[in-house]
This record gives sequence, C-alpha cells and structure tokens, in this order.
Amino acid sequence: MAFSESAQEPAAPYGGAASSPKRVRIRHFQQAKRDGVKIVGLTSYDYLSAGIFDRAGIDFLLVGDSAGNTVFGYDTTLPVTVDELIPLTRAVARGARRALVVADLPFGSYETNPREAVHTAIRFMKETGAHAVKLEGGERSAEQIRHIVEAGIPVMAHVGFTPQAEHGLGGHVIQGRGEEGAEKLLRDAKAVEAAGAFAVVLEMVPSESARAVTEALTIPTISVGAGPHCDGQLLVWTDWAGFTTGRIPRFVKQYAQIGKDLEDAANAFREDVSSGAYPAPEHEYE
Repeated sequence: MAFSESAQEPAAPYGGAASSPKRVRIRHFQQAKRDGVKIVGLTSYDYLSAGIFDRAGIDFLLVGDSAGNTVFGYDTTLPVTVDELIPLTRAVARGARRALVVADLPFGSYETNPREAVHTAIRFMKETGAHAVKLEGGERSAEQIRHIVEAGIPVMAHVGFTPQAEHGLGGHVIQGRGEEGAEKLLRDAKAVEAAGAFAVVLEMVPSESARAVTEALTIPTISVGAGPHCDGQLLVWTDWAGFTTGRIPRFVKQYAQIGKDLEDAANAFREDVSSGAYPAPEHEYE
C-alpha cells in the first residue's frame, strides 16, 4: 500500500517492494498511525539479511540486543556490549536502502544517567549509520529518552516485558495483566510518549492491554507478542524463518525452515565430497 504525505509529494511508502524506494523516516510512523497503515519490522544483524528484508519492503530493521542469543550464543541479552553491536549495526545500515535502521542500546549502556545514555546513542549514530536508537523501560527511562531526543536522536521506546530486566521481572513473564498491570503499562507508555519517543514497542502483554495503550497514545505501538491491535508488528527474524533452534515464542508464526534447509544442504555437500561426486568434471578448471 503506497503511503503519501500529500497528493503532490509522495512520501516513503509502507507495504511492499513494489513501492517507491524512498527512505522511511520517523514522520512516516506517525502518518501510518493516522492512516491506519500497519508498520512492519524485523530484526537484522548483517548486510545480507538487511538487503533481503529491505527489498521485501520491511519498514524498519532493528539491530536488537537479541544478537546476544542469535549471533553470539549467550543465554540472555545481558552480556551484549556496545562494541559488539556497533559492527552489526554498521553492516545492517549498509544493506538497507529504504528501511529505517534502529540500533538497540544494550544493558548497562544507558541506565546510570542521561549523560551516559546520550553518549551511547551518539556513538551508535556516528559510528554505524543508524537512523534511531531503542532502549527499554517506561517511567524509569523517561529522562534518558528526553535527553537523547533533545540531542536530535530519534528514540523507539520498549515497555511491557523488557528482556534486559528479565531477572527483576522473574523470568519471561507476561506483563500488563490485571487492572494494576494494565495501569502500569499505560503509565509507562505515556511516560515515554511524553519524553519524546516516536514509537513504543509493547512486548508480551495481553492484547486488550495493548489495545488500550494503542488507543490512548498518539505515537505508534509496535507489537512483539502483544496481539493484533497495535499499529505494527516486530519479530526476531531467526524465529519466524526457522533458523533458531530450541524454544520459539508462542506468538511467532514460522514462514520458513531455513535452519533445516541449511542442515540438509550441508549434509548433501558433505556426502558429495566424501563420495567424490563433487567437484564434478564440469566444475573443474582446465
């Protein structure tokens, strides 16, 4: 679906590779919410996947600290460092011609004070080519968001289940349940909106709580397992593509089985080399 600011001047599009290749900007998130156009996001950690998703018309690419699990093999996202994420973000930014690239601020890089948060955000913007940053936390992170935005850096917020705080939350536990939980979720979302965030991720919250937040905010909400009522959807690409092994979140729909395909291909290659079937004569240089 094409996405236009006016009849005279088409803006960056949403919804498909056939649309204009103009860059998606944060203003287009706001217009998408007004127009009822769903925003589509995926994580990406490298140049090749970024280019593929960009050509497919994905609206924004998040270089998430989920790289801790998918790239570095950590048990949680907590060990991920700024120095580990910067080269990944740089690669994704090089691969994306249309999509907005969002860099995740890892645990320990923004919590201490707003000055630290601004310093980290500036590093990502200067050293990677990203267009925005994301950080976790509602009311507790509002001051950091405000200072980063005042420095001229767009911020995507993240409330509900926040993986960097999983130990404090008691594990992978759904947030926003019950009257008290729903009220806290709404307070957090309103706090990041007031601080200047251009969008907010709602992760692992009941769909009705997510609906209430979406209706209450003027900025777009992006669902990660928060149901269909948000203004957009975001998934970890290795989950929906069948690349991840082990536990897959219940809310993930798998669109491919790339992991199995790669394993089958590796087995076939090994067998061909072992049997002498590869390289065949037509593959040899004279």
